[in-house]
Amino acid sequence: MDSGQKKLQLVKKRPKLGREKKAETARLTRQEPAANHREALRRVKLKRLINKLNYINFQDRTILITFKHIRYDHTLRIEAKPYPCHDENLGCRWENADDLSMLTNHYRFDCLLVPDGRKLLQVPADLFQLDGEGVQVKLPEVCYEICSRKVTRHRCRDIQAQLIQNSTIFKGALLDFNAVSFRVQVTSKPPQTFQWLNTESPVTVLFSNQGETFFTGECRVLHQTRWQKTREYVLEPIRKEIQRFKHKEFRSARHTVSPSPDIVFRHPFTGKVVTLKAIDLSGSGFSVEEDPHNSMLLPGLMIPSLELNFASSMRFKCKAQVVYRQTQKNSEDEYRVRCGLALLDMDIEKHVQLVAFLQQAANERSYVCNKVDLDDLWDFFFETGFIYPDKYEFIQKNKEKIKETYEKLYARNPSIARHFIYQDRGTILGHMAMVRFYENTWLIHHHAARNSDYNRAGLIVLNQIGSFGNDSHRLYSIHMDFLMCYYRPENKFPRRVFGGAVSNIKNPKGCSSDLFSYFHFSKKQKPARLLSDQWSLEKTVESDFQELNNCYEHQSGGLMIDALSLDGKNEKINDFQEEFISLGFKRERHLRSLKKGGLLKAIFLADLSDIGLNLSDLTNNIKIFIVDSDELSKEILMDALSKFMNEFEQDVLPVLVYPASFAEKQALPTEKQYYLWVINMQNTDDYFRYLNRLLRFFKK
Repeated sequence: MDSGQKKLQLVKKRPKLGREKKAETARLTRQEPAANHREALRRVKLKRLINKLNYINFQDRTILITFKHIRYDHTLRIEAKPYPCHDENLGCRWENADDLSMLTNHYRFDCLLVPDGRKLLQVPADLFQLDGEGVQVKLPEVCYEICSRKVTRHRCRDIQAQLIQNSTIFKGALLDFNAVSFRVQVTSKPPQTFQWLNTESPVTVLFSNQGETFFTGECRVLHQTRWQKTREYVLEPIRKEIQRFKHKEFRSARHTVSPSPDIVFRHPFTGKVVTLKAIDLSGSGFSVEEDPHNSMLLPGLMIPSLELNFASSMRFKCKAQVVYRQTQKNSEDEYRVRCGLALLDMDIEKHVQLVAFLQQAANERSYVCNKVDLDDLWDFFFETGFIYPDKYEFIQKNKEKIKETYEKLYARNPSIARHFIYQDRGTILGHMAMVRFYENTWLIHHHAARNSDYNRAGLIVLNQIGSFGNDSHRLYSIHMDFLMCYYRPENKFPRRVFGGAVSNIKNPKGCSSDLFSYFHFSKKQKPARLLSDQWSLEKTVESDFQELNNCYEHQSGGLMIDALSLDGKNEKINDFQEEFISLGFKRERHLRSLKKGGLLKAIFLADLSDIGLNLSDLTNNIKIFIVDSDELSKEILMDALSKFMNEFEQDVLPVLVYPASFAEKQALPTEKQYYLWVINMQNTDDYFRYLNRLLRFFKK
């Protein structure tokens, strides 16, 4: 029989007390509350009290034993854990069994306080016994429910706390919390003293568990205990809203859907499963409504694992963070708490499903990565003139391989590709696609629409892809720092949209375009020749990238170098290429530097992929970046190009030369020109502002 069972038996037997013990017990026992005061409180019967005590025992929680000073108006509350309770006899053991000599000499027993949500049950019990292990009491037939807090305090589990102020860190634990305050216990370690913590100034708190941080923020000190080595602090967060990301004028569109999804997560502080309804939802975040008396979400709180549950039929797991908390009145004049959460990361396949659902909720004709009949898609490409005779000559030679590539792109929906379709009654009206072709850059291509609907359908799919980027680029897993596309200067629509954006934004670090000369190079047309002794084609090194950067900044100052991953920081490029290969696609990247006497003249970049991944072969080519044109002639460049081509199996490859002015000056065999357009996804407000004006123009 353990000590707890022995104690309970003693209580049930109600031991006979001697005269001295009776006097001591009477002195420690509280006086009954006044009758008029008891009548003003809500009465709670013994049966419910016993059930509540057993629940607290089951959850291994504590109640408060309250004592009042004999002479002074001072109350002392000590935590104790109740034993299982069967009748009016209750035994409790101290949570912290400290020396109680001061208690017995200067205080008398007052009552029990039993937590019940945001209320307390005040229990005027009779004291049987008090010692170093705990207390034994007789419960009354009736106790009283008192309001203790406007917001329930939640007990925390295994959460480490750090209080930081003026380069000093006090360590301890988070005891309990609600959405408006915390209670922490910290210990000072010599030479620290609590005088080092100025309670009149804000302190920074950090809550974590097993190395994972759940909350950091500035707080003001509301209350503190006066113990010497260990103290408790009640803290209030200062900020009611955080700015997780850079502010944007054009935010993700919010949608109200029916049925509204459930937001389900395990609270990081308590381990308790929380289920809330989403009020609205976007591809980058959502808002929920909480009961103001039981609020558990506070701005800055990280939620490592959260699930959006649509009627148990669709589930989306993600990592999220609370970014704001607002108290509002609803239509019935009742207070509600509204909290906004930002998505920090989500599996990209799940995220595209979420965005597809939301875009179709906004426009039932808009589709993202839907299943497509490839015969209908090829018919659309020919019908719209997207595949014109010269382009078809290239396609016809490789049509079986290209069909195979498109089967993988559109039937399997790989993580590196996205397509956007606007269709009505099964007829494709507009189409646009993109592929993640560089480590942190997605290439937009295949933009087409039927002539009768071109302006409208073309802009709708363009807006779809812009909305998708706005919803997605903050997620690490999608690797979307930049969007890029190629367009020809003579094509009016992209010139107006993309070229117009560059002209209107007037910030090359936000949106830029650079002109390339384009031609095809064949091994048969130019057999390889040895370069002269002064010239060499060698592996590109870090200093070459730096020189290319310096040259490009001087000539353009745009985004091309970053978008094409030509900054020399290529640690993860191999991982990215392996992802391509694992999905059944080809992806190779080769770099060489053309030098004379050790001085860099040009950098050659070969991007090799499946034939037809882009139907203009802009994903399977060689790019040449001229760094120093002095002494660099057409003949030397073509000899170097021929030597470079011998490293690859292909007999013919497209070549893009930057800047185009060099190709013109050296009379290279230019077939056409392409602008490379890039937008920084951190600076999209100007682009969407311009696109909105364009959409209004076409609606007139």
